[in-house]
Parts: sequence; structure tokens; C-alpha cells
Amino acid sequence: MKEATVLPEGAPRALGMSDVAARAGVSHQTVSRVVNGHPNVAPATRERVLRAIAELGYRPNAAARALVTGSSRTIGLVTSHINQYGPAQTLLGLEQAARAAGYSLSVAILDDDSERAMREAVDRFVAQSVDAVVALSTYGQAVDALRRFTAPVPLIAVQVGRGEQHPTVWVDQELGAALAVRHLLDLGHRTVHHVTGPVDSLEARGRVRGWRRALIEAGAPVPEPLEGDWMASAGYAAGRRLTERRRRGEDVTAVFLANDQMALGLLNALNEESVSVPGDISVVGFDDVPEAAYYSPPLTTVRQDFAELGRRGVRLVLCRLHGEDLLPDPVVPQLIVRRSTGPA
Repeated sequence: MKEATVLPEGAPRALGMSDVAARAGVSHQTVSRVVNGHPNVAPATRERVLRAIAELGYRPNAAARALVTGSSRTIGLVTSHINQYGPAQTLLGLEQAARAAGYSLSVAILDDDSERAMREAVDRFVAQSVDAVVALSTYGQAVDALRRFTAPVPLIAVQVGRGEQHPTVWVDQELGAALAVRHLLDLGHRTVHHVTGPVDSLEARGRVRGWRRALIEAGAPVPEPLEGDWMASAGYAAGRRLTERRRRGEDVTAVFLANDQMALGLLNALNEESVSVPGDISVVGFDDVPEAAYYSPPLTTVRQDFAELGRRGVRLVLCRLHGEDLLPDPVVPQLIVRRSTGPA
């Protein structure tokens, strides 16, 4: 015969729904309906139960609730490169939006961007009975793997652009780059040089496409881009190379960099070479990091609304959980004009 578990005298006992029911003067079933968001509860009764929950400090047992409702109210997020500004801010936006919707976010950070790593992370989340998986990776094989994935739960891709197998939310990178280029051309610059992000980044590729397309549409020359890697050191190296081009007589009066960190490095290099910004060269970045307004000079840049990206991602998850189709428009970036750009 199974022995009963005896708690030591004075040991704390975990609160249960029966305690809330006794405090509120309702049935156990009524407390369960309130906790699980059931609509058929009178407003006054719901308020009484919520007040009892607050007074007692009761916390529902997530595992037990998942067995009853079939939902863990957890979204799995697979991501990488979380040390970079864009992925970190996107994660924050997703977490805030998930919390506002009554969900928690469980995060898996990939050690590499391989297909194997992405598949293993998604499989682990499915085994943990998450309600949905959000995949945030804009690099290499991980993105390619998303195109071939099938999963027993909704799988939402973030920042991989339209036309993928799974529903997506993303910022229009090409439009953001085009905004930067058009701004510089409108100031009278004959062309715009570009410092790219890593070649295996979808976001970087989108910004290259937008830069090139805007120049071609304007009938402007398309210079050979300089390859970067998101780091300030790459921007610094690009600044040295561009000043060398100027010495050789090339037309270098405007530069668009694929992110703000590289723009910071470029500004440092130009300052060391006594090149005036924006007097000699105008500079535009991308992202609008919090420090961009305090660069010397304050940086003109393209702002991505990561909070809105998070809200749209969670909204798409909820739609898929309810069997609804939603094809959200891309998040529109915004050009923020500061003092690093001026007339040619």
C-alpha cells in the first residue's frame, strides 16, 4: 500500500485552488475557469476570485494547467548572435509582447548557425510542449533550414523576409537602405559608397540590394562596396580605405554603412585623417542605437522599430494558434536625420 506523505510540523504548504475558492466563497471549478481565462464567469465573481488570488499570493501550477487546457502558454524562441544590437532588441520586443499577451518566452541561443543546431533547438522546444516556436536567425544554414522545416506546432520566422515556407515578420531592409541613399542623393551627392554587413547575413544582403537599387533608379554610379562585419573595427578600416580613395581622386563624398557600430569606427578614422563630417563626407548608419545621437557628429541613421516587430511576431503566433491566416506587412523603417549628413 502506498504510504501517505507527511509534512514536518510547521512546513509550508503550497497554496491550491481550493484555498482561493474558500477565500472567495466560490467553487473550485469557478476558480479554474477564472485562472484559465474562461469567458463564462460573471464579472463580479471574476473580480472576487482575482482579489482572493492577489490576497493569497496564489500562483497557478503551470504543468497542471497545461494538462487541463492543452496549452503551456509558452513560446519558444530560437536565436543566435544575441550579442548584436538587432537580435538583442528583437528578443526584447518579442518578450515584452509575449508577456502582454499572457505568454512566457523560453529562449534557446544557438552556438552556431548550422541547420543541425536549428533543428535540434526546435525539436527540444516541441518536446517541452511549447505552444509555438519563433525562429530568429538571419544567417547561413539556419535560415536555409527554416525553408524546409515542418513542425507539429506553429513555427514563425522573424527577419527572414517575405516568401518563405513559414509565416514571417520582418523589417523592410531594402526600403531602409533606399531611404538612406535617397537622402544622400537629394543632398546633391553624385553617388553613395557602401560598407556592408557580413555576406552570410540576410539583413546585410537586403541593405545591399536596397542601396544598389536606389542608385540604379537614380542613374547614379554604383561603386564597389566595402565588406564589413558589423564591428566598429570594420568601419574604421573602411574609413581608412575610403580616405585613400579620396587621395587618388575618387568621388567619395557620401557613405552608407550597414549598421551604426561600423559608422562609429568610420567616423573615428575620418577624424584621424582630418576629414570633416559632413563637410567633406556625409555618413549614414543603420539601426539607430541609443548612442547614435551622441556620436561626433550625431549620426543620421535608419531606425528599426523592434518593439513593433515583437508585437507583430506575437500577433502572428496567436493567429496561427487560433487557426487564422495572417500575412502581415513588413515593419517600415524610419530615416532619422542628424548632423552627420549635409550638402555635397
